[in-house]
Amino acid sequence: MSDGWLRILAYSSLAYRGPMVTVSVPDTYWAERIDGMAGIEIVVDDLRSRGPRAEDIEVAVPPYLGGWDTGLMAGMPSLELVQLFTAGYETVAPHVPDGVVLANAAGVHEASTSELAVALALAALRGIPRFVRAQEEGDWLPQAMYPALADRRVLILGYGAIGRAVAARMAPFEVHLTAVASRAHGGDGHVGHVHGIDELPDLLPQQDVVVVIVPLSPSTERLVDDAFLSRMPDGSVLVNVARGRVADTDALLRHAGRITLALDVTDPEPLPADHPLWHAPGVLISPHTGGSTSAFFPRAERLLRTQLERYLAGSDLVNVVN
Repeated sequence: MSDGWLRILAYSSLAYRGPMVTVSVPDTYWAERIDGMAGIEIVVDDLRSRGPRAEDIEVAVPPYLGGWDTGLMAGMPSLELVQLFTAGYETVAPHVPDGVVLANAAGVHEASTSELAVALALAALRGIPRFVRAQEEGDWLPQAMYPALADRRVLILGYGAIGRAVAARMAPFEVHLTAVASRAHGGDGHVGHVHGIDELPDLLPQQDVVVVIVPLSPSTERLVDDAFLSRMPDGSVLVNVARGRVADTDALLRHAGRITLALDVTDPEPLPADHPLWHAPGVLISPHTGGSTSAFFPRAERLLRTQLERYLAGSDLVNVVN
């Protein structure tokens, strides 16, 4: 049994006169972040094994990294709210008991994920992986011309909060932005118009860089397939900071080299050491690090405190996904 639930911390406020709400957090770091909030009892429980207070927990906050046992929710009779620290929730939703609210961390990962999307695009275009390999060999490469991000035509596929954050960070690089969402609608300060997904086949041949940041759903699974990639021009760049299953891995391998692939996510994941994607031409892989930066902590704390305040007040919760 893990250590996570062994230490139980309880905090209260004399100013609060209502009933105490039992809130589980994954470790003492998060217990300290909400220490002093009125009306809550904090239980440290990493939800990787059944803890001694499982029956009392009303609000569960699972760990962000390292995984947890979603099956434990079925044995938590007091549970009313599960607040995730992840934007994705597709692996959790099927296990949430009836009547329990599931909320994701929309608003937490925009800065980190959009930053990585730009970094991957820059690295792919400017030849950074090649430079790293050359440095390891002590090889000073001859001077050459490399494509810049400036003046590139960049399509953002998925224009929610993170997609808009990508646009905000791409715009200063003097790119030409195109945004695509599930349905066409008006633009914002970065794009004059947001195209619908039905327009995507006609838009892809015009793009130099395509950034994929759609949620995983039945309609987006394998969205990036052979037909999609075939419409991308030779020498273009695909950046996937969405989910691995949004792309067809076999199709990626067929097009690797003709187009450059900058992938923060893969299918399968983790990618096995002997998987051909590791050594395919023109492929840059980061190990699903989109949201895992120092920017996560203050934003996650703000969300958690806001959500708990709303829960205690009986107000509408934010980021509800079920």
